[in-house]
Amino acid sequence: MNNNLLSGGLPQELRSLTDLNYLHLSTNRLNHSIPRSLGIFLKLHYLNLSHNNLNSEIPVQLGKLVQLSQLDLSHNYLSGEIPTEFSNLQSLQTLNLSHNSLSGVIPESFQELRGLDYVDISYNKLHGPIPENKAFQDASIEALQGNKGLSGNFRALQPCLESFSPQKNSNRVSWFVYVPFVIAGALVPTLLRIFIHNWRRNKLLQTEISNMENQDLHFLVSNFDGRTLYEEIIRATEDFKPMYCIGERGPGSVYRATLPSVGPNLVAIKKFHDPVLNLNQFLNEITALTEIRHRNVVKLYGFCLHSRHSFLVYEYIERGSLAEFLNLEEKARELDWRKRVNIVKGVAHALSYMHSDLSPPIVHWDISSKNSLLDSQYEAHVSDFDTAKLLRDSSSDWTAIAGTIVYVAPEFAYTMKVTEKGNVYSFGVLVLEVIAGKHPGNLILSLLSQSTDHNESLKLKNVLDQRLPLPTPETEDDLVRILKIASECLQENPTPDRP
Repeated sequence: MNNNLLSGGLPQELRSLTDLNYLHLSTNRLNHSIPRSLGIFLKLHYLNLSHNNLNSEIPVQLGKLVQLSQLDLSHNYLSGEIPTEFSNLQSLQTLNLSHNSLSGVIPESFQELRGLDYVDISYNKLHGPIPENKAFQDASIEALQGNKGLSGNFRALQPCLESFSPQKNSNRVSWFVYVPFVIAGALVPTLLRIFIHNWRRNKLLQTEISNMENQDLHFLVSNFDGRTLYEEIIRATEDFKPMYCIGERGPGSVYRATLPSVGPNLVAIKKFHDPVLNLNQFLNEITALTEIRHRNVVKLYGFCLHSRHSFLVYEYIERGSLAEFLNLEEKARELDWRKRVNIVKGVAHALSYMHSDLSPPIVHWDISSKNSLLDSQYEAHVSDFDTAKLLRDSSSDWTAIAGTIVYVAPEFAYTMKVTEKGNVYSFGVLVLEVIAGKHPGNLILSLLSQSTDHNESLKLKNVLDQRLPLPTPETEDDLVRILKIASECLQENPTPDRP
């Protein structure tokens, strides 16, 4: 229900939704205080009340939401202190309390939030020490500024950032960046801006890259020894032998590796085939994934750019791509109708986040079954952002075709412009593929040619994957609704007011 004109307070009737796990009410006109009754949603993993007019103190009852992984209360009028009860949120990964009127000190107990990897507390009235927590210690200056008097060692990073200036080491490849496993994530965008700025200013880019192996390397180390980790990756893959390769992904190959010194242990490494020719794709993926923190998007752990090896390191998603499941009959039978409904929901959540919750929005530009990975619980994770684009003012410029052609919106052929609508069309194709068990092909045209008042259940039965038994009535209702949404996504002539 985000991006509407909802006003007033949050109704007490919400308490009846005891199984709620996702609540998104940002960018409305909600006021009054945050109700204490939200503390009963023990299954909630996502709560976003940002960009409203909520006031008063943050209720301590939110500290009971132990399943919560993302909490965004930014851009409100919240006052008082940050509840110490937030230290109970051991599943919390992202915390945004910026642009409020919170006062006092940050609870020292926040150092116990071991899973926290992004925090933004900027523009409040906070003071005192920064907690001994990696997310806080590695936070960018932008995520902490605008407070009365925060103290801590985060400013010690500034000399490291300055060392990337070309003027400091003009006789070296000083703009060369190797940022190994900056898990906190908040630091990476700052480094990336410096990296890209210096990169564009250097007119001898390709020559310098080809000579990298003869230069000194520059490292920014955050809790890990960069050179040791690089050598560990080379050992774990035996210098990227084919036996460790688990697939081809766009401009690179993906390898599986076990790294004992890294928290997740098992990681996926996308090695780009050519550091120079694939430079734009490499930067696209880093730029996008350092902005995105969502449970349905693959997490980036770190990256390395070098003339010998240029690679990205991600979380490892156990079951592989959705395309592999749909293409093999035995695996396709594992994806029952409830799993397929949840896969569609997962991709939808990721796209909604990229389009509505990020500024500027991000267009993935290659939404497809091969770029939708399934974890151990068959939950979808969108991957491969090498063709992604940030929709700034220049995003309406003409561009070369990207992505998988059978998922590309037809209007792109004559507009050549990148917009969120391209993602929406690709999502519609993907939905049909999930329901039919194969790429829909000409089914798209026949589906759109049918009148809108045609019996939807009959239309569904014509496209169901025949390898599965018929869905239950309850699941059939969900599939009918999903099919209607897919039909809307596939309209040939999208109008400006079409979502």
